Amino acid sequence: MSALLSDDLKKLIDDSPVFATVATIQPDGSPQLSVVWLTRDGDDLLFSTTVGRRKEVNLRNDPRLTVMINPHNAPYTYAEVRGSAALTTEGGQELINALSRKYTGKDYADFNPASVDDAERVVVRVTPRRVVGSI
Repeated sequence: MSALLSDDLKKLIDDSPVFATVATIQPDGSPQLSVVWLTRDGDDLLFSTTVGRRKEVNLRNDPRLTVMINPHNAPYTYAEVRGSAALTTEGGQELINALSRKYTGKDYADFNPASVDDAERVVVRVTPRRVVGSI
């Protein structure tokens, strides 16, 4: 069963370039953390990665993850979204461009010219199972 994001959390994600930390599970069971740009689609969270990156490989092996959203200007305020990820390359370039415009004001290739050599982009869709925290 899916969990719902609070209206305050939706507003935070929609209205600001808040960074999130994604925790995935390594093959040996240890955690792996990555800071990501974030958006949402309804109550699902979306972020981008590329084929072959550690978080992409980890999520293909085990789709469980946690996304920690902690606004820089409110250090004791947070939301921990626990759930599972679905990965697709469909819409990958569009998502990274939308995220880059949100966070940098530029298309991704203009923000990161070296990205032309990146592997194929992946959309990670996080379906929340549980949301805890103070947002």
